[in-house]
Amino acid sequence: MKRIALFLVTNFAVMLVLSVVASLLGVDRYLAAEGLDLTSLLAFSALIGFGGAIISLLISKTMAKMSTGAQLIDGSEGSTQYWLVQTVRRLAQTAGIGMPEVAIFEGAPNAFATGAFRNSALIAVSTGLLESMSREEVEAVVGHEVAHIANGDMVTLTLIQGVVNTFVIFLSRVVGYFVDRTIFKTERGVGMGFYITSFVCQMLFGILASMIVAWFSRRREFSADAGSAAYLGSPGPMVNALKRLGGVVPGALPENFKSFGITGAGRMAALFATHPPIEARIAALQNARR
Repeated sequence: MKRIALFLVTNFAVMLVLSVVASLLGVDRYLAAEGLDLTSLLAFSALIGFGGAIISLLISKTMAKMSTGAQLIDGSEGSTQYWLVQTVRRLAQTAGIGMPEVAIFEGAPNAFATGAFRNSALIAVSTGLLESMSREEVEAVVGHEVAHIANGDMVTLTLIQGVVNTFVIFLSRVVGYFVDRTIFKTERGVGMGFYITSFVCQMLFGILASMIVAWFSRRREFSADAGSAAYLGSPGPMVNALKRLGGVVPGALPENFKSFGITGAGRMAALFATHPPIEARIAALQNARR
């Protein structure tokens, strides 16, 4: 969940900054000087939309380290660190990717992988995960993260985010232009009605667009689970790891893993979940084994 949340937040912030800068530079006024130029607007929207997503991807490792306090390890720090680095190395070789950077961060059971390139990614594991799981279960979780890298999920996510960003910017400005002309009666260029409406619509459309990204993220979790099972030769370790995550607190998921199972949070919350319910993931692995 951390890698998706960090990516989405960073992307939204970068895209918002780029949009504001473009407005301050007069790009919006230029596009609407003699009526809205839809072709130029679409090109501008794609530039800002994909620019925000790509910049977010390129700085994803740095942002992840800063936000979690993850510390890189090389295996010389102790026996656990040595085992973790060697496990990542072996699974990376099995998956056919370059050796990722390996890091550990303080916190409840969690792990994530991120990075712009499949041969220079980052895998981070929490101290809580290492302390609460068996080595076989930790290996399964690491295999899941390696599968994300091997599948190119962050790159694909970036492309999808770029597309939805483009339409968010494009549609918000079309609506802003319409409101500015019909309600605020601006006759030439753009007025305050355009900027206010565009900003509000960009926020609202951005929230709706995040549902699309979340849906994609949920689908990729099943693929990463299957990848871990393939690397380890059995779905059993990944199933056990998921059961362990689901049972840290009796009767409920821990705070860090509420995105795995949105049961009880309502249908709307489930639309924004980046991970499927743990029960669904376990069932998918068990069905694959049968």
